Amino acid sequence: MPHWALLLQTRPISANPAPSIGWVAIGYFAVCAAIAIWAVRRTHTATDFFAAGKGIGLWPMAMAAMAATLSGFIFIGGPGLLYQFGTYALFISLSAGITTPLSAWALAKPLRFLRETRGLITVPAAVGARYRSPTAHGLTAVAIVIASICYIGTNVLALGLVVDAIFHTGLRIGIVAGASIVLAYSATGGILAGVYTDLFQGAVKTVASLLVFAAVLKGGGGLAGISRTILAHEPAFLGPWGTMPPLAALSLFVLFGIGTLGQPQVVHKYFMLRDPRQLRWYPLVMTVVLVLTLLLFFGVGLSVKAQVLSGTLPALASAEAATPTFLLHSVPTLLAAVVFSGIAAAIMGTVNAFLSIASAAITHDLPIALGLPLRNELLVGRLATIAVMTLATGLALQNGQLVIFLGVLGWGLFAATLVPALAIGLNWPNATRLGAIASISVGLGGTLLGESLRHFRLYAFPAGVNASTLALVLSLLTFFAVSWCTRAQAATDLDDDVRLIMER
Repeated sequence: MPHWALLLQTRPISANPAPSIGWVAIGYFAVCAAIAIWAVRRTHTATDFFAAGKGIGLWPMAMAAMAATLSGFIFIGGPGLLYQFGTYALFISLSAGITTPLSAWALAKPLRFLRETRGLITVPAAVGARYRSPTAHGLTAVAIVIASICYIGTNVLALGLVVDAIFHTGLRIGIVAGASIVLAYSATGGILAGVYTDLFQGAVKTVASLLVFAAVLKGGGGLAGISRTILAHEPAFLGPWGTMPPLAALSLFVLFGIGTLGQPQVVHKYFMLRDPRQLRWYPLVMTVVLVLTLLLFFGVGLSVKAQVLSGTLPALASAEAATPTFLLHSVPTLLAAVVFSGIAAAIMGTVNAFLSIASAAITHDLPIALGLPLRNELLVGRLATIAVMTLATGLALQNGQLVIFLGVLGWGLFAATLVPALAIGLNWPNATRLGAIASISVGLGGTLLGESLRHFRLYAFPAGVNASTLALVLSLLTFFAVSWCTRAQAATDLDDDVRLIMER
């Protein structure tokens, strides 16, 4: 999560915020509460809590996956990154049209059929079943818990900042209030509440993005006018790499392109689809929704840059001020209210997704991996949700820079630990148990070490090189190397029913 903490801590939405902003936010929270009440009445078992019971339709699944993919970054950090570095920032999203179909092809059917044939409802369970390995099962669960707490802490801080900006509660009260709202519907209705809240949130985000992009085109003379203004002052801004080195753009593309295949908050949704035959439409639906939502990312960053260069707006104190500045100067108050509610929507959807997978890992996966399954998973799952949120909220109340570090660490952990063992392993029969265990261990340790060295400035990586990208590459190389060295065991590490699923 980009560091927009200082912006919202020091600058409210406006000097005299219109009442409509607060009322829109209150109306949004009321809708979330109504969805939670509906969901809790339909949540009776651990399967209901962790995997939406009998399943959901295509549109709710696509919206839930989109909401889990795009956190508050898409509204604040993304435009700020584009404003600061130009087209370099687009390498985060350029792979979306490729990775969404690839994820559906590589993971959706195997995971959905594993639920049908074995009753699996979590990503770590799928890894354990693929390699017939409690160790791989448990290591995956540990990685997911650590990374999820990192992500939740980051997003709870962001949500607290939004609550503070809208209602002027103070940051600490805003964090606690925001966390309490998400916890209320997550601990009661579980993933079912989250999925249908995400459906509502996704609609809000998509509409807000379209309206903001329309305002960009209306106020800036269209994309042609914006481009001419920027090219006249900073030609490199719109170059192929923006203002960053090519290696930096490539590193970003690899991390977000390949790393997307290992994000369990999205992958987990494949267990929930009611009718697997609808999967053929999922890449199209998901890609269209993502493209529409990313219009805000693209449009606001370019528009604010052009306005600053032309003198229409003063230079920003920080890049992350791009979206709030645009909303204050270029759109009606009501639309600003919808967009800020969209920020809250994005963050809450992301937090709920991570709470669900973290509590499932603690309640379901770790006990099974240790040979000590729990009797009342539903009750313990709710308690685990409360515990995870409490820990993450405590982190969010600490130094803001620490939480930024945790957000970067979370994405890297997911990518480096899950892409080889899960995304490749479910499609490559020659992958072995030892290869999976080694890659998960290397990904976990490498990301923790690399990001810690970078964050605490104990080691300077080459310009443009991302520590998490290096950990991902190292994990992939380990996976292939160890699997090749132990290839004689590949046949015994794969059950017949799992092999059939992989061949379908």
